[in-house]
Amino acid sequence: MTQLLIRRELLNEIIDHCKEVYPNEACGILAGRGGIIKKIYRAVNVDDSSVTYRIEPFQVLKNLKQDGLEMIAVYHSHPHSEAYPSLIDVERASDLDSAYVSIYVIVSLMHEEPEVRAFATSDRKVREVELIVS
Repeated sequence: MTQLLIRRELLNEIIDHCKEVYPNEACGILAGRGGIIKKIYRAVNVDDSSVTYRIEPFQVLKNLKQDGLEMIAVYHSHPHSEAYPSLIDVERASDLDSAYVSIYVIVSLMHEEPEVRAFATSDRKVREVELIVS
């Protein structure tokens, strides 16, 4: 996938979630079809950390199935760093997470205005994915 399409109100929901759990990392699932985000599912950061996140995916996956949507991406925040995958992000993406998804949306709260970027990861390589906000 080379691009993701998301409505402004959904992106605002993600940013709000990230601000609400600050200074910890927020996390959740982006769902839809064909690269178009239709719904977000907030998740609890099991790590309860400002530098890592971990999602317990089972309830979210159950809700996705009930809603008839596909998991398209995972989102999380970087409260104190840039909107770019950390080494831990890349390592975890190469492990279990990659069985579910390979696109990651990162929200940086490092500056006054949040920065949001999307990335694909495979074989420990990172490639930016165009995030189109409509």
